[in-house]
Amino acid sequence: MSVSGIILNAVSLKVEWIPTKQRTLVGTLSSFFFTFGQMILAGLAYWLRDWRKLQVIVCVPMFLFFSYSWWYAESARWLVLKRRSEEALKSLHRVARINGKPEVVDTLTLEVLHSHMKKEIESSHSTFTAYDLVRTRGMRRISICLLVVWFSTSFAYYGLAMDLQKFGVSIYLIQIIFGAVDFPAKLMALGMLTYLGRRVSQATCLFVSALIIFANIFVPTDMQTMRTVLACLGKGFTSASFTTVYLYTGELYPTVIRQTGMGFVSTMARVGSMAAPAVLILDEVFPSLPNVVYGGAAVLAAGFACFLPETLNMPLPDTIEDVEDRWSGTSPAPRKEEGVSLKEAMDFGGGGVVSTDGVALKELKEAEVMGLNAL
Repeated sequence: MSVSGIILNAVSLKVEWIPTKQRTLVGTLSSFFFTFGQMILAGLAYWLRDWRKLQVIVCVPMFLFFSYSWWYAESARWLVLKRRSEEALKSLHRVARINGKPEVVDTLTLEVLHSHMKKEIESSHSTFTAYDLVRTRGMRRISICLLVVWFSTSFAYYGLAMDLQKFGVSIYLIQIIFGAVDFPAKLMALGMLTYLGRRVSQATCLFVSALIIFANIFVPTDMQTMRTVLACLGKGFTSASFTTVYLYTGELYPTVIRQTGMGFVSTMARVGSMAAPAVLILDEVFPSLPNVVYGGAAVLAAGFACFLPETLNMPLPDTIEDVEDRWSGTSPAPRKEEGVSLKEAMDFGGGGVVSTDGVALKELKEAEVMGLNAL
């Protein structure tokens, strides 16, 4: 539970602080640390051969991470929408100093924040519940589709993992293989997310993984090498699907309820991982039935992913009203400038507004997708 919470918090902070153009790159590359950790774990387990020592060594880094977690900057977007503008201003000033823009510290004031975020502040209220995830048409559509995608991705992922373990390969080698497969898979995901968008990438990864699972049904059991290769390929595509859905979910849910939404849908991933082992019982009825179920779930999720709205190079929604205006289909979808309007920080003598990474307001108005999330 703790690790899951850490991951979801990290995803929210990434999408809320990283500029739109760099969000895909940062979101994908950071997922490589999961891969590194998985491969290192396999090496440590092989070396130590004692679960108590392994547990101690695995836990030690967590204390280090805990110690410096207090220096993380809270999301300025979230703070402003929660009526904690003073704290948001401190975070933004800190970002400005780190990015070498000390002049922003003097010119970016509470009045500037409030004037440029008036609409967002007025349309948000203090508390939100899980019911808000399905209360409106647009939110309901997003939540239902994501529930299916998260469940099926995890379900197929762990189904393939257990399928690989049946091939008589060393458990340590299996972990290395899992990690090695992730490298090309996540690089592929990066390219797809950048050029094809989130929706196409999500649906494609799920559909191809389903095809590979189905293909393995027709490979004779004595062709273990071919079956292992196909299972690894399928695992790679489900891993790419996981990378995509983390980023995609963070971009679909609005700031005021993003963490709640991510926790809600990721719960279905945990359900999928628990259900995956139970499906193996079906091989007593028919040997290929588990693969049929795993592949069928992935096909179903690919279909649901097609109904999700595209978020490539789009600003993050901050309120539920933003989601409804953009994606519910009941009203025109006006393009909102990125960065909860904080990028319009101050005008430096006609030279344009400069954000914490030095992007001018006139450029942002011409191409809002170049704006920052925070300033």
